[in-house]
Amino acid sequence: MSADFGRQQPIAFPLCAPRARVPIDMAIRINRVYTRTGDGGKTGLVGGHRVDKDDLRIECFGTVDELNATVGMARLHCVGGPAPIAALDVILARVQNELFNLGSQLATRAEDLRPTQPVIADRHVQALESEIDAHNADLPELRSFVLPGGGALGAHLHLCRTVCRRAERIAVSLAHKETVPEVAIRYLNRLSDALFVWARFAAMATGQSEVLWQPEST
Repeated sequence: MSADFGRQQPIAFPLCAPRARVPIDMAIRINRVYTRTGDGGKTGLVGGHRVDKDDLRIECFGTVDELNATVGMARLHCVGGPAPIAALDVILARVQNELFNLGSQLATRAEDLRPTQPVIADRHVQALESEIDAHNADLPELRSFVLPGGGALGAHLHLCRTVCRRAERIAVSLAHKETVPEVAIRYLNRLSDALFVWARFAAMATGQSEVLWQPEST
């Protein structure tokens, strides 16, 4: 996700947006990767407003972009997995698109949001809750805290969870200063819970043992 996309007015969300998800009335033209307009330390939000690159809003949707990248890394470990992991990969692919929509939403001030712009809505939170319940139903009861691990996929999903929590914290900080959709924070909160459950599910589905915390073991 490039932070400097205010210069391209037809674009309503960051540069690597999946074209299949784009409304037909929203034009996307990506002709240049660099424009030199950000060399002075400023970048453009959706709508054209210029801000410093260390602005909290930039940090917020930049961290969502980082989260999206970590989900993409996790998905590499779904390749060739058993059927339950293939089904999880489909969910993770959807989440990546949702995170891109969220990044677009966070990169736009409330007054600049377009009617056709993809946004996170209650239905996305509800979908995560349903998937948490479904995947958690068959997991063994926890009797200790889980340490990140449980195989390559599980460990990467735990990493996704920690980045998601950081994105949520930054979104909360931004909400103290500017308008942030309440559903965006709820989505990140629920997604971090989902990533925890999916990490445990991945360990079980791939035959890996979870790593449990052993207090005062060192």
